[in-house]
Amino acid sequence: MTTPSPSPLTHFDSQGQAHMVDVAAKPATRRTAVVRGRIDMQPATLALILSGTAKKGDVLGIARIAGIMAAKKTSDLIPLCHPLALTHVAIDFATDDAGDAGAGKARAGAQASISCSATVETIGPTGVEMEALLAVTAALLTVYDMCKAADRGMTITDVKLLEKHGGKSGSYLSD
Repeated sequence: MTTPSPSPLTHFDSQGQAHMVDVAAKPATRRTAVVRGRIDMQPATLALILSGTAKKGDVLGIARIAGIMAAKKTSDLIPLCHPLALTHVAIDFATDDAGDAGAGKARAGAQASISCSATVETIGPTGVEMEALLAVTAALLTVYDMCKAADRGMTITDVKLLEKHGGKSGSYLSD
């Protein structure tokens, strides 16, 4: 019987069993991750959100809080993530009304969108990429939940790690 070779995936031991990575010997350094994602919707849905007249209230304000809460609860939802003491979580939104053709006329089939970005920081022995990914995803899901009565065709897309800093592996910047 041969012994399995060590996995390049850190969440598996030499026998291929899932485990939580031991970070006890790693030095505490400042760790930062930035993630962005987008939700596409009908221009009328974006107008409803921006007008503040959505039935369930302040959509982006509630989505911001949902993103922050998700970052703080990542280890409760992702089985092998370490619980971290986060030092900063920022959730920001930007809108793009592709339906605005400049003269107040929506182009046929045009979609509007809201981009969400999360910046998450800690000082510790492991990174915060999962916390930032979950923050963006939860914030966008909250937008969907709050607006689904008006637009069930919304699509969450392009959730992506843009950058990370800190730790032994150094910095990562996406293309």
